[in-house]
Amino acid sequence: MKIIIIGCGKVGSTLAEDLCNEDHELVVIDKDPQKIQQLSESIDVMGLCGNGSSIQILSEAGVKDADILIAVTGSDELNLLCCLIAKKVSDCHTIARVRNPVYNKEIHFIKKRLGISMIINPELAAAMEISKLLRFPSAIKLDTFSKGRVELLKFKLLPEFRLGGMTVAAIMDKLRCDVLICGVERGEDVFIPDGTFVLQDLDLVSIVATPKNSSLFFKKIGVHTHQVKNALIVGGGTLGYYLAALLSDMKIKVSLIEIKRERCEELSELLPPLTIICGDGTDKKLLMEEGLTQAEAFVTLTNMDEENILLSLFAKKSRVQN
Repeated sequence: MKIIIIGCGKVGSTLAEDLCNEDHELVVIDKDPQKIQQLSESIDVMGLCGNGSSIQILSEAGVKDADILIAVTGSDELNLLCCLIAKKVSDCHTIARVRNPVYNKEIHFIKKRLGISMIINPELAAAMEISKLLRFPSAIKLDTFSKGRVELLKFKLLPEFRLGGMTVAAIMDKLRCDVLICGVERGEDVFIPDGTFVLQDLDLVSIVATPKNSSLFFKKIGVHTHQVKNALIVGGGTLGYYLAALLSDMKIKVSLIEIKRERCEELSELLPPLTIICGDGTDKKLLMEEGLTQAEAFVTLTNMDEENILLSLFAKKSRVQN
């Protein structure tokens, strides 16, 4: 397929690399010539320097012959405009990255009226993944289907479960739970087990069940399934907002630390039930004062990966000491 990517930031560059590995014909557009050059030198793409909302630039990129146009610049409005113009001059599918919570409430209207094929929101997707883990802390991965009526959960088979060495049929007979063991990962190997398949300790096991049956299954093997009751979040950016809103809807008590006073005031208006603390989330004294050792979940969402890692390590160490 011929694919045009507008925006060569982290998302655009990663996307281009993945699509290039699948042998698609790629054209990338960005205002920064240095980003274009770096990407063109690392993978096989055609680079154009310019504004992705310009009809002239889109024509040079071959938008009339393109199958998909993906707009992932740092501006939601520019992404939407690029997709709108592309739809006016071609029949290609369009995908826009839209992160602003204001637009998120109007996604269906925007897609329908502007004719956009898909709208992606990486921050919301990340927040939803984190909230799932906090709802079911023992699961390594949790996906829901059919509007939440069915769950796919992945967990590690620990020795204390006492299921290692048993066949799938024997486990089902012993536990008498209506769940389906649909996949087993063992090292680099993946198995689709039948009733005679023997599980081993430390296998990654995937099951499909209703929420009620999955909770019963984990209860019987001795796994803690209750969602956390309170959470401390560091970072009040877009991701922090989405996560705090999701956790609040799940009736989880949330405290959020944000360093910018203006942003704190915004969050207080947007999320009244939350406790918003204006301060430096990297301040150890502040974290301890705000109940780090009592928090069941600690989530760091600053813009610096190093800060997030070090804060997580500090929180884990503090919990062990207490």
